[in-house]
Amino acid sequence: MIGLALRIVLFLGALAVAAFVPTWVDPFRAYEFGYVGIYFIAILGLNILTGYTGQISLAQGAFMAIGGYTSAILMVDHGVKDVWTLPVAGVVAGAGGLMFGIPALRLRGPYLALATFAVAVALPSVLRYDQLDGVTHGGAGIQLFGVPELTASITPLEVFGHELQFEEWIYYVSWTAAAVLFVVAWLLLRGRQGRAFRAVRDSEVAAAASGVHPASYKTLAFGISAFYAGVAGDLYALATTFVNPETYPVALSLALVVGVVASGLGSLWGVLAGAFLVEYLPTIAGHVSKEPGVPSVVYGAILIALMLALPGGFVGALRLLGRPLTSRRFSRS
Repeated sequence: MIGLALRIVLFLGALAVAAFVPTWVDPFRAYEFGYVGIYFIAILGLNILTGYTGQISLAQGAFMAIGGYTSAILMVDHGVKDVWTLPVAGVVAGAGGLMFGIPALRLRGPYLALATFAVAVALPSVLRYDQLDGVTHGGAGIQLFGVPELTASITPLEVFGHELQFEEWIYYVSWTAAAVLFVVAWLLLRGRQGRAFRAVRDSEVAAAASGVHPASYKTLAFGISAFYAGVAGDLYALATTFVNPETYPVALSLALVVGVVASGLGSLWGVLAGAFLVEYLPTIAGHVSKEPGVPSVVYGAILIALMLALPGGFVGALRLLGRPLTSRRFSRS
């Protein structure tokens, strides 16, 4: 109970700090932190699938694209306010995840990774397909900036007498969604579903012998992960104010996998570190040198160094640091 109480206090403290961040930094920095919140949601969903259920997916960026296009189409073609597109985008992407999860039951390990990677590679071409131009607007994409349905894109949003610029609005809507979805994931994984996910990850045979239906929970995990990706993709579309087939490249899916591994598989509390890594590591690598190809080499070298230094991710490092304290406590008792 002490551990639970401490976690709740830390979470509430983090919320209190997050509420005031835009007042401490300039709008551009708040805008960047908004992207961190978006990656936080996408990595959170991927961790449920990969970290807790043991299924590898390289299609998280593709499900983000489904959510982003759902939002853009609803806003531009149907006049739906941006906030109301968030649950719809999540549901549409989640449905796509469930449909993919059913045939994916036959695949494991690298074969599943290859199948999900194929989805990420193929989706941009599908979005450009001539027969879908009336829906996806083809290669031209969909422009959102200046659309009345996009909050604060034309005039600042007034909240309690304070004017929120567009960058600040993106920050607040991203982190509000992130906080809500974090609580949902935490409650989900503490319950029966979370125990079933971990049982499937550890041993499908043992899980089935214990009364858990592996196929159902593996498919459910795909749907939940895709739902989170859809919400993140919706927010990504709002932040970039534009969607086209190149908005959600294959590299985005790979970056999210990097984020979930670096944060620590099977733990929600390290996701923030993974989200910051996805947002700022390319910038750090770019500052080292502007020569073509050098930032990519630096990016890869930093990742290798991180995995060697932190094989269990950031959460694993925190556990190692805390182990001497707990060992000392029990040795005294």
